[in-house]
Amino acid sequence: MQPIRIVGRKDWENERLALLAEEKEFTRLRDQLSAKRRQMPWVKVEKDYEFETERGSENLRGLFGEKEQLVIYHFMMGSNWENGCKSCSFWADNFDGIDAHLAARDVSFKTISRAPLSKLLPCKKRMGWSFDWVSSAPSDFNFDMEVSFREGEEARYNYQPFSGGDEMPGISVFARNGEDVYHTYSTFSRGVDLMNGAYNYLDLTPKGRDEDELAYGMEWLRLRDSY
Repeated sequence: MQPIRIVGRKDWENERLALLAEEKEFTRLRDQLSAKRRQMPWVKVEKDYEFETERGSENLRGLFGEKEQLVIYHFMMGSNWENGCKSCSFWADNFDGIDAHLAARDVSFKTISRAPLSKLLPCKKRMGWSFDWVSSAPSDFNFDMEVSFREGEEARYNYQPFSGGDEMPGISVFARNGEDVYHTYSTFSRGVDLMNGAYNYLDLTPKGRDEDELAYGMEWLRLRDSY
């Protein structure tokens, strides 16, 4: 690997301080954006969605448990798929253990796919995951959240017309007031980037994600037991 430029320590530190000023500005702007996100209005969820879980059938309110906030990662796995999406699996490798920390801040965390629970559990076992992975197969939840798409129907993804497939990733956030449930936020596409710790570490390295010469961004990616 060839060096980009070689300089002395003092010159390096000067450039690092200049970049640090930009990083601090980015952090400040991100804090402002996060504050605006928290001020988004809520939409009441009127449908009584049903989910298959390892505890039995639950509705959307049930996924909260005793918490007042619910974060959902929409994991790409269609009803006839035998394995989960390799990209979503890349994200999911960041999930184990975070549920306890989120719970300490009044947040329940779930991963949801359209495949039946009978297909999710073998994948979960293979990958050694412990997070709560539930199925939306009994309801229209994935379609209403605009992460699953029916053939022949007009589709939207990331709030614009879409024709790229039958499953896509995303993150949705809900809150409850008593037994009433509200949709407060969703993000899709590059909006899920910050939730991938490995990508963010790669962004610190000289080569970065090193994907520019690939046919598509994550062509290199495998399930972690398949490299």
